[in-house]
Amino acid sequence: MLNTAALKRDWLAQPRADILAGIVVALALIPEAIGFSIIAGVDPRVGLYASIAIAMIIAFTGGRPGMISAATAAVAVVVVPLVRDHGVEYLFAATILMGIFQAIAAVLRLDLLMQFVGRAVIIGFVNALAILIFMAQLPQLDPSNEGVNWITYAMVAGALAIIYLLPKLTTAVPSPLVAIIVLGSISIGMDLPIITVGDMGDIPEGLPYFIFPDVPLTWETFTIIAPYSATMAAVGLIESLLTAKIVDDMTHTGSNKRRETWGQGVANIGAAMFGGMGGCAMIGQSVINVTSGGRGRLSTFVAGLTLLILLWLLGPIVGQIPMPALVAVMIMVSIGTFSWTSIPNLKHHPWQANVVMLSTVAVVVGTHNLALGVLVGVLMSGIFFAALVMNLFSVERTRDGETAFYKVTGQIFFASVERFNDAMKPESQRSDPADHVVIDVSEAHFWDISSAGALDAIVERMRRNGRSVQVVGLNEASADMIDKHAVTDRTGVELGLAPHP
Repeated sequence: MLNTAALKRDWLAQPRADILAGIVVALALIPEAIGFSIIAGVDPRVGLYASIAIAMIIAFTGGRPGMISAATAAVAVVVVPLVRDHGVEYLFAATILMGIFQAIAAVLRLDLLMQFVGRAVIIGFVNALAILIFMAQLPQLDPSNEGVNWITYAMVAGALAIIYLLPKLTTAVPSPLVAIIVLGSISIGMDLPIITVGDMGDIPEGLPYFIFPDVPLTWETFTIIAPYSATMAAVGLIESLLTAKIVDDMTHTGSNKRRETWGQGVANIGAAMFGGMGGCAMIGQSVINVTSGGRGRLSTFVAGLTLLILLWLLGPIVGQIPMPALVAVMIMVSIGTFSWTSIPNLKHHPWQANVVMLSTVAVVVGTHNLALGVLVGVLMSGIFFAALVMNLFSVERTRDGETAFYKVTGQIFFASVERFNDAMKPESQRSDPADHVVIDVSEAHFWDISSAGALDAIVERMRRNGRSVQVVGLNEASADMIDKHAVTDRTGVELGLAPHP
């Protein structure tokens, strides 16, 4: 049954703003899709058709309203060897398998892994993407390149002035759209000698049509495309789920990450069936959409539909859009995407968080590999966290008659096991050894088999040296861990434990 409330919220809450924002995004998608096609070594229509299909499909299947998904560089760079060695048909097949892998990831709830991506990694990811977006515009501003002249700089400056000053007068129409229309009209009317969208690659004519990859349906084909598909699926999901988190923060709303994971898979399968390459969420275009007022699914759908109409009916005109106008829009995106507060916060945040953030930025910018940068950031966050928790640990020994009491406090796990062993050195080596030992762990927690094995070894060693040992205060979870993995005693009787459920 159709959910009327969801329909109104996601599609009809602000149709005018969503439509205008979608038009702006569509114009910004064109040079990006062409550029990504060139990176992948395929015809520009492969990237453009992918952007159309993914945007229109994800509007229905995605879990983050207002987020833009289309062909992306992150996916394009992965498939370069596949296209070079096997051809574009294998790219289509790999994209279908990519979508299947992403659908499986949704069933397995792999989106929950994003809970391990900390704030420092997200800030690093955002800052790195802002830098990459800005760097991608530099060739359009390099005076040594053909077509770049003083008019280019004047138009970029003029477009930025419109983008930032027009909202002070009115917000009825998105300022990036006004900038593109004004500069496009001037460029076409005066026939200015500047680089246009058409100079980036041929604008395809006609509508995309349904196809099925012309590849043998054999195990050999699967072994060829599977590694590429798995990498594309992983990169696409990482970028999509991180972008969804960023849009969540920008709009102060939540999203369904599992549905987004499933939706990305469906959209990529659909893109391949219409002659497109794989894609994922785009933080740059998503920022354009949100800052232009787009919030609902309608904005994403309109972006894809507008792109389809532009290529179908207005291809020659679209080809004359001046690149300086789109460069200005992307510069706005890079400025708006970068977390400027992260710079002064370097003085106030823990040094570990700063190292994670800067390392994520450095790896992403240095390798242009978003997944690798995020992986490095997550691993470093895990190492720092383990080191922090490892230090939240202490052992205090007291003596009362013939009994030595050990008070253990903190978290015992693989990283703190060595310190635990050192603190619980043999009783016989003490200056005042006792015959009876009580180990109080009421304020400690044993997390894994390493910690269970450490306690087991300590008790066994003390008994071997003639001491009687009693362990008290184990909580239920720790007691279960000891019972399952202890070697010296599995029942807890000799450890002084009462039976537990």
